[in-house]
Amino acid sequence: MIGRRHHVVLDCPDPAALAEFYSALLGQPITYRGDDWVVVADDDTSSGLAFQRVPDHRPPTWPDPAVPQQFHLDVMVEDPAEAGPRVVALGAVRLAGDVCADPAGHPFCLVRRPHWAPPIPQWSR
Repeated sequence: MIGRRHHVVLDCPDPAALAEFYSALLGQPITYRGDDWVVVADDDTSSGLAFQRVPDHRPPTWPDPAVPQQFHLDVMVEDPAEAGPRVVALGAVRLAGDVCADPAGHPFCLVRRPHWAPPIPQWSR
């Protein structure tokens, strides 16, 4: 092994706003906050998602290949149909089926929890 995964970094125009969205979506705290870099993780010693300011950010146009998807996250949920409206209420946009876009335009998929994964604690409403 040469290394292991650290942060998954998303370019965006407003790191603080996008971190707030993913913090609420994933139930993880913001563990670092700077002007151009914000991190969401289990704690301040864990890898997580990082959000980096890019002033000229161009969001993906999925499924149109004009601006490629660039990356996407699979977000494990108990029930994609039930989770969809809740993520839209956080600021996501429904693209197609269980595919949504975060507030900066990055696509992510809502996927049903596989049988081998522990249950997901219910988010308080």
